[in-house]
Amino acid sequence: MGALLSCCKPSSSEYTVPEIVSVVRTQETRRKQMAEAAEKRLKEQESRGIKDPEKVKRQQQRAEEMERRAEEASKQGGQGGLKWQVET
Repeated sequence: MGALLSCCKPSSSEYTVPEIVSVVRTQETRRKQMAEAAEKRLKEQESRGIKDPEKVKRQQQRAEEMERRAEEASKQGGQGGLKWQVET
């Protein structure tokens, strides 16, 4: 009975260290490839439908800069802006 089971299930001593290391390396390379593919898909998805992605980035930066300036101006409470004078 023992001879029958030994042919179906290899014992742990039958695996060598180089075989285990090669399995680990292939898993690492597969993970790396999958991560690279995911990054590539995200990049393609961001630029889908946009002819000039650099132009869009510049426009976004300008909008953020204008928004930041508007916030700074509102924090100053109108100091340094135009002043109205009313003569009576």
